[in-house]
Amino acid sequence: MDHYKSWSALNKQLTDFLCDSLKGRITYFLTYYHQVHNSYGRAAIRLDGKELVCFSWVEMIRQESDVSDRRKETGRYDQDDPVLKEKWDRDGTYCEKDFLQAVTAYLSMSAADALESEDYLLKILAVMDRRVGKRSLRRMREKGGFEGYPQWAGQFFDLRFAVEQID
Repeated sequence: MDHYKSWSALNKQLTDFLCDSLKGRITYFLTYYHQVHNSYGRAAIRLDGKELVCFSWVEMIRQESDVSDRRKETGRYDQDDPVLKEKWDRDGTYCEKDFLQAVTAYLSMSAADALESEDYLLKILAVMDRRVGKRSLRRMREKGGFEGYPQWAGQFFDLRFAVEQID
């Protein structure tokens, strides 16, 4: 993961990248519970104060359980197993560290590259980005493809299309 100085600085950068129609409506949240063993944490993306998606240490435990179960099947301990990655993408099984890693990666790439990425977290950050204009959104809408995204990720595309009034 890229090094970062503070969550508030990353949050400000993310918020500055939001398109005008989502400014003041989308907020990013990250906290660590330092009094808890290993400083587990929680992250979320909220719309008008309501969480659209949450990334927490609970998901990290689910990931560890999946890796352990997979190891029993294959005899290999592989956190990068494509079968697990596909399952986690489909179910949105990401912890706060996954979110933070995506944020730091996203801030060092173009929105266009993020939209082309295989990483749903990068895609949802990009679709809300002001650098993705209405023409690009219309092309995305016409091309489709995002309809096959898991609900937790697709809702961000639907949201951006709705606020920009792109049918």
